[in-house]
Amino acid sequence: MPQGSSQVSSVHRVVLVVEENSNPFEMSCAIEVFGLDRPELGRALYDFRLCAAAPMTRMRDGFFTLTDVAGLDAVEEADTLIVPNRPDTDTPRSPEVLDAVRRAHARGARLIGFCSGAFTIAEAGLLDGRRAACHWMWADAFRIRFPQVRLEPDVLFVDDGDILTASGSASALDLGLHVVRRDHGAEIANAVSRRLVFAAHRDGGQRQFVERPVPEVPDESLAPLLAWAQERLGEPLSVADLAARAAVSPATLHRRFRAQLGTTPLAWLTGERVALACRLIERGEERLDVVAARSGLGTAANLRARLRRETGLSPSAYRRRFGPATGEPFLV
Repeated sequence: MPQGSSQVSSVHRVVLVVEENSNPFEMSCAIEVFGLDRPELGRALYDFRLCAAAPMTRMRDGFFTLTDVAGLDAVEEADTLIVPNRPDTDTPRSPEVLDAVRRAHARGARLIGFCSGAFTIAEAGLLDGRRAACHWMWADAFRIRFPQVRLEPDVLFVDDGDILTASGSASALDLGLHVVRRDHGAEIANAVSRRLVFAAHRDGGQRQFVERPVPEVPDESLAPLLAWAQERLGEPLSVADLAARAAVSPATLHRRFRAQLGTTPLAWLTGERVALACRLIERGEERLDVVAARSGLGTAANLRARLRRETGLSPSAYRRRFGPATGEPFLV
């Protein structure tokens, strides 16, 4: 299928493996993000296939049985492989599935694990010494079984280069959109998120979803404040300005951000500004100082530092990958 990303080739194939008792929700998330045509973009972003080790695969709790999908030989053609995940984490994975995962990784395929998928990758022996995420309910069990893995329990997902893992069911969408952003840029990821009616980027961690007592008086929604701030990112907004707009103290605002978004007001504001800078670069803005000013990051030096921290790329590298193919350097 034709692609527009310089990172993802024209035949980049995403393959999802399911096995007995796999979760259907994460399977659906993968199909939504990677498997659908994108008429609003004029092209498909990926070539997606679903495969299984057996001709008939009983999904979680027997909700339905999956049939007529490709066999495990499809894994051999995967550029990105989404490994099986299922709630019975104590049951060993199929040896043939684990072998397929190992072979895919050995030839350079990118591996993705949703929710309990980290167990599959760890069981294949591919996570020792590396960072990973899994659902908070299984964090203790994961640490006991795989002590060599650097589990990060308070995040929605972990991007460790060629192995990416998401902490829970809904965070499969967070990680999926992150992959789209990594492959195709912020503008395309935003378009996919709009179709999903899902936030393109959630800054919080899964800590905010761990069961805890409900406060007697729930915090007011931050949505109006966030919308107001997003329209003024190029202005010299501060945390104090956000607090004044919300008519609360900075300390109260900080608590509300932590409770509702799992992050701080300053971290959220910086992340939104970096995302805006990415969109401006993708849309063809050639003046680095203009990108910095319009996104609220102030100076070209600060833009470089923030963009590299958030994306791992310099502004020039980001432009070469996702911007107009002019080949010209930035004007400063």
